[in-house]
This record gives sequence, C-alpha cells and structure tokens, in this order.
Amino acid sequence: MNAMPSDRIRRSFSRSFNSYHCAAGPQARIARQLVQRLVQLGAPDHFDALFEIGCGTGHLTDALYSTFSFRSTKLNDLMPEAQDTALRWGAGFLPGDIRTVRWPETPDLIASTSTIQWLDNPSAIIDRAIRQVAPGGWVAISSFGPAQYSELFALGSAARAPGLSMPEDLARGVGPEVEILDLWQDRNQLWFDTPLDVLRHLRQTGVNGRAAQVWTRADLTDFSARYRAEFSGPEGVSLTYHPVWIIARKPV
Repeated sequence: MNAMPSDRIRRSFSRSFNSYHCAAGPQARIARQLVQRLVQLGAPDHFDALFEIGCGTGHLTDALYSTFSFRSTKLNDLMPEAQDTALRWGAGFLPGDIRTVRWPETPDLIASTSTIQWLDNPSAIIDRAIRQVAPGGWVAISSFGPAQYSELFALGSAARAPGLSMPEDLARGVGPEVEILDLWQDRNQLWFDTPLDVLRHLRQTGVNGRAAQVWTRADLTDFSARYRAEFSGPEGVSLTYHPVWIIARKPV
C-alpha cells in the first residue's frame, strides 16, 4: 500500500485484535446493516460460494452466516490471527494483502465491510470483485467516506485512512452492464467522555496504525484542550463515522 504499508497496518490491527471485536461497535452495526440490505434487495437464501475480504474478528462473517447458507466459504485477511474466524465457521482462510493474493474462482457472493478504505485505490477492488464474481453473483462492499474521523483530521492527525471514498467513487469503474442495486452513505457520531477516551477507542480498534507519532504528556494535554474546544457537546466529545457501501449484481 503506497499510503499505508501493509506491515504497519498488520502490526496495528494485530495489537488490537483481542480488543477489536467488542470495541468496534459501529463496524459491527454496519456489517449487520449491509446483510439486512442484501435481504431487502432480494438476495437468495443460499449462495454456492462466499468470498469475504478482510474478515477480521468476524462481524460480517457472523451476520452472513446467521442469514444465508453457503456450500463453501473462503475468508481473507491481512492478519494471520483472523484464521480463528475461519476456523469458527469451518471456512477456508486466505491470508495476505487482497491486492496480491489469488482470489477464489467465480464465487457468487463477494462481501467486505470496513476494510478497503485502507487501500490507496479501493475502487480497484470493487472492479476486480465485479470481474471475479460469477454471472448472476452479488458484490456487497462497505467502506468509509471522507467525513470519517473528521474531528481528528481537523486537528492534524495522520491516522486518516488513504482510501476514504464517496459511494459514487466506489462505483466509478463499474460498467453499465452491471446492475448497481444500492449506493448508500450515512453519518453519525459517537460520543465519549474525554478526548483521551477517543484515543483509547482508536487504539482498541487498531485504526490509528497510520499515525506514527509518539505522544508526550504535553502533546496529550494540547490535543485534549483543542479537541474539547472544537468538538464538545452536551453528550461529551464527538467522533464522526461516515460509512458508505455499494451493492451490485452481475448479469447472468
């Protein structure tokens, strides 16, 4: 990854792997919403083969398995620890960078949540998924938009993911023959008691892997003061989430 080297993101998410599942409440909700939207759009109850990109601790995997049945499943993740998710569901595991690993042949569902924003060209993954999915197959992929963690960006943080995209950006390379069923976005805020709680949330979810700075006590004091001054509200201090997704179906 040009904007975020694979080894750095791997280390960051590996450190937070044990805390991620409980701390990543917004990501879990997005996964459930994506699966619910698939159902609303008429996805079949059974898929022959699922390929999931960036399975992590299994928020999306769990939601998919609770809703659909699969003959076979292949899960990918950059972190080797994510093999535990595959083992939990009896799925195959494909470790490594999604841009360089060999994808399974013609799955009929390719899905991913909260992953491709860490790539410098996320729309390329959408394009590849459309090409790789079987005729009549479904692609359902969520990411995050440019307002994600806007408070941190406003304060000069370097933790911003390189591939933040609007829904229409994700669909840019999709050909006219492909049926785009849904382009969606939302913006919501989490509230924390203090700016230090915001930093703790980022550390527990591993999303601060792009920030290489070492925090001194003076840095933390200054950060807290500026955060409170600009982003305080009646519920504490805010942190913005900006989920986006694309759901498409390939013609038969």
